[in-house]
Amino acid sequence: MTYRLPPLVALRAFESACRHLSFKKAAEELHVTPAAISQQIKALESYLGIPLFRRLTRALELTEQGAAMLPKIREGFDCLAAAVETTRQSREDTLLKVTAPPSFATRWLVPRLPRFMSAYPELELRLASSRDTIDRRGETSVLEEELVDPREAVSAVAIRYGTGAYPGYHVERLFTPCYVPVCSPRLLAGEPPLARPRDLARHVLIHDETIDDEGKQPNWKEWFRLAGVSGVNSRRGPRFSNAVMAIQAALDGQGIALTLKPLVEAELEAGRLVVPFDVVVPSPYAYFMVMPESVAHRASVAAFREWLLAEARIEDERQGTPVAGP
Repeated sequence: MTYRLPPLVALRAFESACRHLSFKKAAEELHVTPAAISQQIKALESYLGIPLFRRLTRALELTEQGAAMLPKIREGFDCLAAAVETTRQSREDTLLKVTAPPSFATRWLVPRLPRFMSAYPELELRLASSRDTIDRRGETSVLEEELVDPREAVSAVAIRYGTGAYPGYHVERLFTPCYVPVCSPRLLAGEPPLARPRDLARHVLIHDETIDDEGKQPNWKEWFRLAGVSGVNSRRGPRFSNAVMAIQAALDGQGIALTLKPLVEAELEAGRLVVPFDVVVPSPYAYFMVMPESVAHRASVAAFREWLLAEARIEDERQGTPVAGP
């Protein structure tokens, strides 16, 4: 069926002007000029061939024809809004955007995602990585743009590596990782020897600087202190701002990396990396799931939350830290 209708923008101008009985207030609501509203109303009146308003000196009144048309116009806009909202809600129930730190996304989350997608094939997952999901020096809040996209009906969740202080958001701790020394097994069998912690003084030390706050960053100095070793220059060796690069350097046999244990579990299990000494450095940060309160109840978010907390419990047991979640 073909509908002969005036432009929608003219009908919007009419409905707004009716509610306010003012072209100026209608213009403010629709973010246009009063002259634009006046032109739209005149175009609508010309299309219909009847006057819709009586323009008085300091007032605006609906004509009998305008008053008769208004209820159906409002009903029409209500129906349009309901149709759009129904579509948005349907989209929100199936579309899920997750933002995570690059190393965590690559080394921990992506390998586990097939289990989630197998359990929830109806969901459309969009995974993005961003260093904005790692707490910075002096920062305690989640950047709003990571969680809210006004252009799309998206349920947005962020995996955050930080302190957990994100006011105004729904926050749940996943697990607290620890830092361990890892290296290629070739280094254990080669020269110089790697039989005791002090032997690290003759090896290349690889630094993982995922945390850019030096005051909170676990480092080799702290590791040597916990290992009871003194007199070693702990600051020498290459530094990487991303754990993936530090881990790759260790895989290539370039030295021993002090890095997050959850990110190297697959390499440890496969024997591509080894932990030469059982001394760990606790992390000052934990991984948190962060989301706006407005999306916490959505089906897609609830499904991801339940699955991720279950995976985090397994990781917590490996790390030896208290179990989070219900």
